[in-house]
Amino acid sequence: MRTQSLVLSIKLALAGIVALAALTMAASYWLSDRADSDAHAINLAGSLRMHTYHLLALEESPAASTERREQVLGQLESTWNHPLFELLRHRSPALEQRLETTEAQWRQLRTQLNNLSADERIAATEALVDQIDATVGELQRHAETNASLLRLVQVIALFTILALAAVVVYWLHLRVEQPLAELLGVTRRVSQGDYQHRLAPRYMDELGEVAESFNQMSRAIAHAHGEMEAQIEQQTRELQRSNTTLEFLYQTAQAIIAQEPEGIDFQPIINRAADVAQVDDLELCLITSAGDHPYRQVKPEDSDYDLCMTRNCGDCLSGELLSNAQGTGLPDPVYRYSFPMNRDQQHYGVLVCRMGEGGNLTPWQQQLLQSVADQIAMALSLQAEEDNARRLSLAHERTVIARELHDSLAQALSYLKIQVTRLNRALAKDDKQTLEDVSKELQEGLSSAYRQLRELLTTFRLKVDGPGLLGALQTSVQQLSAQTEMTIELDYQLESLPLTPNEEIHLLQIVREATQNALHHSQGQRVDIQIERRQNKVSVVIDDDGVGIPENPEKLNHYGMAIMQERSKNLGGDVTIGNRTGGGTRVQFLFTPDCLRQASVFAREA
Repeated sequence: MRTQSLVLSIKLALAGIVALAALTMAASYWLSDRADSDAHAINLAGSLRMHTYHLLALEESPAASTERREQVLGQLESTWNHPLFELLRHRSPALEQRLETTEAQWRQLRTQLNNLSADERIAATEALVDQIDATVGELQRHAETNASLLRLVQVIALFTILALAAVVVYWLHLRVEQPLAELLGVTRRVSQGDYQHRLAPRYMDELGEVAESFNQMSRAIAHAHGEMEAQIEQQTRELQRSNTTLEFLYQTAQAIIAQEPEGIDFQPIINRAADVAQVDDLELCLITSAGDHPYRQVKPEDSDYDLCMTRNCGDCLSGELLSNAQGTGLPDPVYRYSFPMNRDQQHYGVLVCRMGEGGNLTPWQQQLLQSVADQIAMALSLQAEEDNARRLSLAHERTVIARELHDSLAQALSYLKIQVTRLNRALAKDDKQTLEDVSKELQEGLSSAYRQLRELLTTFRLKVDGPGLLGALQTSVQQLSAQTEMTIELDYQLESLPLTPNEEIHLLQIVREATQNALHHSQGQRVDIQIERRQNKVSVVIDDDGVGIPENPEKLNHYGMAIMQERSKNLGGDVTIGNRTGGGTRVQFLFTPDCLRQASVFAREA
């Protein structure tokens, strides 16, 4: 509570200075007024001396009239009765005595004036004038005293005001300037981040209250700053933890995407998951869809805990939280958290975390472990889908191989078998002409079968690797050009169109099959391969300048038409073969790739 008022003290100091100045002015005014009356009194006294000499001159002059003497006497009486002389008698006893003595001597001279001789009048007048001079001197001393007193009052007032001003200035220095300087210094330190410095109020006045309020504000700011720093540290830890978690999940997703053909190595994932989640007892159990116990268990490499020996995994698969380990073979008490790995109504196992007494997983830990379980489930699901796709692709390739063997090599062998039957009959009849024909047919058939076998082996070995479809097509063109004298030109215009691996391999085999047919049967000089985009389709055209194809459609299978049709159906397209107007054969294939088909679907939905 405030005991002193700084504002009131300043007001009182100013009031004291003003009161002293007013008192000084009043005293100076009073003294100056007295000095003014003293000068008038001196003038009056001087006029008494003049009138006295004038009266003496009239008395000595025979020509002076009585009226003139009465007039001068009246002036002297009027002067002696002036109110100022009465006022001066009350101001100074010495002056009062001097005036009474001089006036008594004048009264005496006036009564004896007519009875005195000339010499006596002159002597009495001179004596009166001397007394008047003494009175004038006394009045002058009185005026000088008043003037000295005025100067003394002014000097005393001046030094008193200066002293009071010095006291007020020093008081303001102690009570205002120093507290304000301390407050300013602490304010600067607070602005620089030092919230621990405090002010020590010297006086309980307004500035003291300001200092105390500032101290309270500093304490509040320091407390708020401390809480804010603690929150920032907490948020920083959470952000670092979130960043570590996201980095781990990203790395896990990368490992899933870039999984090796033999499968995913779950050991690094579990090691990292236990480290990021800050748990010790973490176990991954992989279970088949039809199984009830794990076929593989993975724990962190630095874990001190043994693998779970429980054979009944139903509770874990259901995600039930276990808070009592009795009957499970685990230390009691224990808290077990289960995170099932389910995807598309298929379960792939469970991720189990066990905590000791007093240990519970925080929400972020549970969310992290559930995300890990979901990613592992997705990895296993993708691996299963990839295995199924590989099985279907393998079955399809086997079907294509069987069809190609049936359409080419099997027919050639059947033809050779027929010729062997003719050979046996010719041998039985000893028909040399037939033997020569059959021998020639067998030789041509074996050569054709061998050539077809080599072509099939080359086709089966086709692959699209690093450079993509364009690189594979250029390699095939180089290989085929080395086997013939015909000119093969490739015009590829699909650089900006992404094709799936399945589309690329089928497209490569169709182009190679059609080009081989042209090289073997066209009897021409040139083969042109053009692959381009036409609106929402991919167009493949293989032209030659040979003899064309026979009009009998039964011969088309001889040129691998069935094989190309089989591959075109896999791409949702159609192959056509026919003669060109200017001569030669044209094989044309049109299909819609997946990228353009999906774009059309999105456009319709939009």
